[in-house]
Amino acid sequence: MTKFTAAVLQMRSGVDPELNAKVMAAYVEEAVGQGATYLQTPEMTGMVQRDRAGLNAKLKGEADDVIVRTASELAKQHGVFIHVGSVAVAVEGDMIANRAFLFGPDGQRLTTYDKIHMFDVDLDNGESWRESATYRPGGHAAVADLAVAGGSARLGFAVCYDMRFPQLFRAEALAGAEVLTAPAAFTRQTGEAHWHVLLRARAIENGAFVVAAAQGGVHADGRETYGHSIIIDPWGRILAEVDGDAPGVALAEIDTKAVADARQKIPNLRNARDFSVAAAASSEAAE
Repeated sequence: MTKFTAAVLQMRSGVDPELNAKVMAAYVEEAVGQGATYLQTPEMTGMVQRDRAGLNAKLKGEADDVIVRTASELAKQHGVFIHVGSVAVAVEGDMIANRAFLFGPDGQRLTTYDKIHMFDVDLDNGESWRESATYRPGGHAAVADLAVAGGSARLGFAVCYDMRFPQLFRAEALAGAEVLTAPAAFTRQTGEAHWHVLLRARAIENGAFVVAAAQGGVHADGRETYGHSIIIDPWGRILAEVDGDAPGVALAEIDTKAVADARQKIPNLRNARDFSVAAAASSEAAE
């Protein structure tokens, strides 16, 4: 079994990637100072910018992105894992990927994950989002191993709206993921209603830790996000949380023995069965 200290870094990213990189670095320093060896930032760490023209003006490819470069340097400097919740990166076809990155203690990129599910919704009070108009959805789930002192832990990836699709988390758990991640920029409206219950459900139904760093507060582009970055254990208990939407850090110990214990008590991953859905005939057809 493996133990390590995880940290969620809650940010209020603006429209300037260079400034956001400096803020990220300050929170990395704070979390490392408290003993964290795996650090996670929120979705859209580099730039929260709803305006497409403003986003394009500062958009970079992966190789030139300041957040990607800074995270790699910080991981190597401190000898830790840094999981950038996501940044917007330019890809072919005039589209953008909402891409997560994991860097190892040597600063090397271990894996990436592109957000699969696009937030195309119409909420109350006129709040509307169409991520598919700007972002190219990913097509592959991802898992990666964190080699830490005394062993390793397998990490599963998701971003924000992905958390409403439990089949993604189940697939990663079945692939051995013990820590499921969901960095986010959750809207205040949906966060107040669903943030805690969704993340606790993903932890409980998979017998896994859930780590979710979030954006919080009112951003320069006018967006308002919920905050409440959180770490949850495999039994659904909240281990650590940034209370409210102010930037900050929260840390908790991850012990993969708790995963084994939860899955032994409730072996639903093993007990799952294939099934089909049979549609009953209508009363008219029966007549």
